[in-house]
Amino acid sequence: MQTLKAIKNSDAKANSFSDREFPMLDADFDFIARVANEKTGIQLGNHKRDMIYSRIVRRIRLLKLQTFAEYCEYLNSHPEKEMTNFTNAITTNLTSFFREEHHFDFLRSTVLPEIKSKNRVSKKLRVWSAGCSTGEEPYSLAMTFHRAFSDVSGWDIKILATDLDTNVVSHGKAGVYVPDRVEGLSASILKKNFNVVVPASGRGNAYEVSPHLKRYITFNRLNLLGDWPMKGGFDVIFCRNVVIYFNKDAQRILFDRYAEMLKPNGYLFIGHSETLHGVTSRFESLGRTIYRKIS
Repeated sequence: MQTLKAIKNSDAKANSFSDREFPMLDADFDFIARVANEKTGIQLGNHKRDMIYSRIVRRIRLLKLQTFAEYCEYLNSHPEKEMTNFTNAITTNLTSFFREEHHFDFLRSTVLPEIKSKNRVSKKLRVWSAGCSTGEEPYSLAMTFHRAFSDVSGWDIKILATDLDTNVVSHGKAGVYVPDRVEGLSASILKKNFNVVVPASGRGNAYEVSPHLKRYITFNRLNLLGDWPMKGGFDVIFCRNVVIYFNKDAQRILFDRYAEMLKPNGYLFIGHSETLHGVTSRFESLGRTIYRKIS
């Protein structure tokens, strides 16, 4: 049972949104949360209200609407026009090059030597970056593979990079990053893998990923809870900081589908705050959010 203080705090929170420039009532947030869950699997709890307000309000201004209720009606009446913009607005895309460095260390020390031996006849490596955001993850993978396979020839290496947000998929495909996005990379890595360019804004310099890395990657939009057009056969899947937005049932379905997409003993990398414990028995934990498919 809620205490009187909790009820008052809840009422104050609701009032704080109804008193803003664009009123957002409980019914508006509930509708947005329901649509988000139905279309993407993302769960939006009450703690996400501030984030949702700040992101959807941009759409309200652009569409010249007056309230969140009007936006909800517009979304409901024009899903073919607005659903992609809505999805892009609510999706979080926090990433960086070589994020969670221990994953890339494990790739270099364990996974790639194993694949070189296991796939020595086919000379194929297939990797999926599921939830690729603006491209830093798949390009980090490409840099890792390019270096690791520099001493061998004839390997067919392909990275599939997918995300729900069309804007970040376009960003990743372009492969152009402002200095802040590459500041963690060494001068040597920048020199070998990026070209300095003038961005479209014309202000300052930017860094474009070199063609020798882009050739490894195919960027596509994909809803992880929808149909998957690819047939599988992946050696490695990266799905980091994605399933934290899904409920347990959706996670079980997703990880079962990943298991089907992976080769026997294939590897799955997930985010630092995520776990497969109590969700699936298809994988064995190797520690530090690294898992291997149980064949």
